[in-house]
Amino acid sequence: MSTTTTDQQQQPLTVRCQCGTVSFPTPTAKPTTLFHCHCTECQKQSSSAFGTSAIFPSAGLFPLSAELEAQLCCYSRRTDAGATMDCYFCARCGSRLFHRIVDADGTPRESVSIKGGCVEGLDWGGAVHIYVRSAVLKIPEEWEQYETVPPYMMK
Repeated sequence: MSTTTTDQQQQPLTVRCQCGTVSFPTPTAKPTTLFHCHCTECQKQSSSAFGTSAIFPSAGLFPLSAELEAQLCCYSRRTDAGATMDCYFCARCGSRLFHRIVDADGTPRESVSIKGGCVEGLDWGGAVHIYVRSAVLKIPEEWEQYETVPPYMMK
């Protein structure tokens, strides 16, 4: 039985760290959205001008399997909105792989942000630029961009 192009497009993508120790499928075949974040935290995390986050539903990744969790370390930090961002990275090579926000009331968000550079075969088109108030390079005016986040992300 042959696989059609449509079938291939519906397959999850592979997330892989730099050393290859951590590898797992994305929860869905495509992210719900793609952000290039220019905040100073993402600049530090990525050691670059911005961080790229592919947003996926958290179901299918969380709760983490025991095998995956054993390969990861977690760094948690406060967000501007008072939530907690749990940042997961490979325990061996240190590649940041994904993060998930837990609201101030302890409720985990229903989405997970997977780092774009670790997603094999990711379509980088249509990304939205956020936190451009901290951008260190000029973003073309015709690209979708927000000083902080889009209105639909504000709680």
